[in-house]
Amino acid sequence: MDRRDSIEMDKERLTAEMAFKDSSSAVIRIRQRLPDFLQSVKLKYVKLGYGYSCNPATILMFALILPLFIATLVQFSTSLQLDRVSELWTNQALRLESIDAATRLTGSLVLFFLFGLYYSKRSRPVYLVDFACYKPEDDRKMSVDSFLKMTEDSGAFNEDTLQFQRRISTRSGLGDETYFPRGITSTPPTLCMAEARSEAEAVMFGALDSLFEKTGVKPKDIGILIVNCSLFNPTPSLSAMIVNHYNLRTDIKSYNLGGMGCSAGLISIELAKNLLQANPNTYAVVVSTENITLNWYFGNDRSMLLCNCIFRMGGAAVLLSNKSKDKARSKYQLVHLVRTHKGADDEHYNCVYQREDDKETIGVSLARELMAVAGDALKTNITTLGPLVLPFTEQFMFFVTLVRKKVFKAKVKPYIPDFKLAFEHFCIHAGGRAVLDELQKNLQLTDWHMEPSRMTLHRFGNTSSSSLWYELAYTEAKGRVSGGDRVWQIAFGSGFKCNSAVWKALRPTPMNESRGNPWQGEVEKYPVKVPLAN
Repeated sequence: MDRRDSIEMDKERLTAEMAFKDSSSAVIRIRQRLPDFLQSVKLKYVKLGYGYSCNPATILMFALILPLFIATLVQFSTSLQLDRVSELWTNQALRLESIDAATRLTGSLVLFFLFGLYYSKRSRPVYLVDFACYKPEDDRKMSVDSFLKMTEDSGAFNEDTLQFQRRISTRSGLGDETYFPRGITSTPPTLCMAEARSEAEAVMFGALDSLFEKTGVKPKDIGILIVNCSLFNPTPSLSAMIVNHYNLRTDIKSYNLGGMGCSAGLISIELAKNLLQANPNTYAVVVSTENITLNWYFGNDRSMLLCNCIFRMGGAAVLLSNKSKDKARSKYQLVHLVRTHKGADDEHYNCVYQREDDKETIGVSLARELMAVAGDALKTNITTLGPLVLPFTEQFMFFVTLVRKKVFKAKVKPYIPDFKLAFEHFCIHAGGRAVLDELQKNLQLTDWHMEPSRMTLHRFGNTSSSSLWYELAYTEAKGRVSGGDRVWQIAFGSGFKCNSAVWKALRPTPMNESRGNPWQGEVEKYPVKVPLAN
């Protein structure tokens, strides 16, 4: 390979791997990698990050209230003796001598008004009281070998695509205890609305029953309900299904998000946060799931078969609150939520696409450019997030480098801070093994940081938008969460979108607090060694 070929491979984000089959032959694999986050940063996304922190209440505080307060203190300190400050309000003569009563009254009213305005405009804290993940019955488990046998016995695939699924399944990072819905495993498969509804009910009601039991909150107490499921959107909606099952109150604000991919869970969290800002003293429930019964692909388009190999049954329910009394018992407080949508670009938009194949069989196609698209979206997202979460020293170094480059036109590489200084725990969407490998490399994370994501992929598979909560549950089950710890959840999905949520732990979560945790009774077996891809 000459220098020109090397440059072209780097431009296309390709990497070559060579494996020797025997002494006389070798196999060279070319695959696309994520962009190197350490090489480029777009200034507009950095500005966007600082813009997130400049909300009206913050501007009001630092631009008006704080200067006025300081000016008032300076006036008092220069015109009064400190030991006579207490006499200002009791001694009439001193009061008239030191400051005009009308001026004092006006100043006090202005200060009270500004403080009241700040109080009304400030963002109300959003607490994560608790969450629960659905764990299906043991008879829903299926090993990789059983999955491959089921695929072969279906008779829907030719030998080439069967071999393709064998290769993907053995290197996917999934273990032998992931779950399938009954409609897919039955002989023959029963892919109908009734089975899809049955899967949805089992997952959503199972997670919600566990959530209500853990928190002691009654269904009637819920004021906001948000459900996200990308590919199954029946009428009545999934949110209506929950309202009916739990006999929720008639004035509940319910929403059903569809078609938004694996990142929809954090979109639902943001929607709940915004609704909680407008509705004080309220509980909000977010249910994140995906339904695979009606979306199993029986065709021979390889780009659509990837979903069969990695997506599995699962879901989670999250209880949020803006009640001040809930802070003491809540696990986390939402600190930041940053969303990135790259759908304006055709390559990003078409990367994950539901369509018909040449035989008119519907499936979800994953494009070859998925890794590069995901990397671009993630780079934009973390560039925006950085100014909100990084320590002052890291931001200062970044700012100095930025000034040298933009103002003094110095030819210097941008300073990319270490995100491990900003977070103790990482919950990265368990979308697939290759994505996790590349993210670990680019973010320079340790195996310990990646363990929750890798073990979730191994134990439960890709459960779409709910995978982040299985990962956080793993971290809790290991007893790793302490009060004050910061958790970074990263999700990406069709559109193409990348979303981040930052949580601060309000209290430690001991290992024995495992009720409703899907890892209960088995977390001691983990981490397990996942065989290397070959």
